[in-house]
Amino acid sequence: MPNHPSRLGDRVTSATGKKAVDDYIEQAPEGARKKLREVRSAILQAAPEARESISYRIPYYDYKGRLAWYGLYRNHVSLFVRPPVIQDHRRELEGYATTKSAVHLPLDKPTPVALVKKLVRARVKMNDEEAAGRTRD
Repeated sequence: MPNHPSRLGDRVTSATGKKAVDDYIEQAPEGARKKLREVRSAILQAAPEARESISYRIPYYDYKGRLAWYGLYRNHVSLFVRPPVIQDHRRELEGYATTKSAVHLPLDKPTPVALVKKLVRARVKMNDEEAAGRTRD
């Protein structure tokens, strides 16, 4: 398995959008595909209007701006959301390795689907508020 998600992204074809994300998942080792599909599904359920693509060689979701990314690493899938979402949910994320903008979802543990949805919905709300602020200026 890759140390860095770009190793999968290196093999992504010239496909775009949903097809590029499909390709990314299909190129992952079989044991990781289920988790990648679960994270993808949770993001799309939380943000059904989000557009899928590849950015930084990993799946990316745009909804009124940058919403979320996820990528496969050796022992986990990292879910990236723009700050301050991780900090705002730090109590709920206890037990997970986190950074300022990412939570690591271990491959050997169940995917916290409800938590992924909650984090994405929080960023959706922030993106809606930021977009509304831009239209008033």
